[in-house]
Amino acid sequence: MTARLDAQVAFLLECDRLKSVDRANLLLDGSRRENSAEHSWHLALYALILAPFSGDAVDALRAMRMLLLHDLVEIDVGDHPIHLDTDWSAVQQAEQQAADRLFGLLPSEQGANLRALWQEFEDDRTDTARFAKTLDRCQPIFQTLCADSPPSDHVAIVRDNLTSGRAANLCQEFPAAHAHACRLLGTHPSGAAAPRDEPFGRRLDFLNEADQLKQIYRASRLADGSRRENSGEHSWHIMIYAWVLQEYAAPNVNHDRVLQMLLIHDIVEIDAGDNPIHGQVDHDAVAALEQAAADRLLGLLPDDQEQQLRALWDEFEAAQTADAQFAKAVDRFQVPVLNLNNGGGTWRDYKVTLTQMEHRVGVPVIRGAPALWEWLYPQLGPALADL
Repeated sequence: MTARLDAQVAFLLECDRLKSVDRANLLLDGSRRENSAEHSWHLALYALILAPFSGDAVDALRAMRMLLLHDLVEIDVGDHPIHLDTDWSAVQQAEQQAADRLFGLLPSEQGANLRALWQEFEDDRTDTARFAKTLDRCQPIFQTLCADSPPSDHVAIVRDNLTSGRAANLCQEFPAAHAHACRLLGTHPSGAAAPRDEPFGRRLDFLNEADQLKQIYRASRLADGSRRENSGEHSWHIMIYAWVLQEYAAPNVNHDRVLQMLLIHDIVEIDAGDNPIHGQVDHDAVAALEQAAADRLLGLLPDDQEQQLRALWDEFEAAQTADAQFAKAVDRFQVPVLNLNNGGGTWRDYKVTLTQMEHRVGVPVIRGAPALWEWLYPQLGPALADL
């Protein structure tokens, strides 16, 4: 088991590099370029929230998984903006080679399964892949058009993309999104402004609000120690963790539910901020802030989705079910893996002891995935002693 888990952790650490791949589009507030990891998290959220628009032939949760993986090859080949003159056949070949390398880090059958899903997205032939591709074309459009002060050249790129580029088929594939985008551009035949309180617009308001999670910086650092991790890319990364490490969960765990929990588990930090487990915090005050944040943020959604996601978020917080306990275990496991590779990270910052690790990390990990603690624990003593 150790060699298998070693390979899986090596893959997960390689995935961390996606957080350092910058894209052309900006965050909604215009403060910086979006990276491919937080973009992948946001797209997975798009898949969940916009599932009612997907059609009966689409498996929205499978689309969510595709979108978690779709840009992983950019670790090797980088991002290629659609408006630049590019040899797309060369890019495609490079991406195939990157997929071979990256998924080849995993145990063979697991790597083959993930690579097949990535290839399904690339081939764009199934209804689910087409839905995932459609969302990938939508998100940068609304990231630009819903910004307070979008750069004029970015708006021009969106207009061209909707008129004659890759997003031109949105009028057939996703008419609600196409109409909304045209209203934001002022090119809709009706001339009317984009309505806010209708099924698509209301969900888009939530998705736009969620963009702020990319600006919530955590105590934990990236695996290379170069900067602090934000909560959007963290949420993406632990979804990948939960997916790759699902064999270490209890047999009755529903892994689609786990991924949905982890997708939204930190959404409340938009209002409440990050509260490190090794910091000195008033847990009752934090809990009250997070409950209020869940009320506000999830309350932006239509009632049925609000109730569904609030129940999942509450279940994660309570950590009483097998699904929630595995999700919590993965959430606690990820940061120590990063710290083992970045010189101690938060352990050094907070002067963490082995006893604290046993209580604050060991207890929830053992409850949800004991094999992960068996792998992690022997490495903690030497690592903490070296700080």
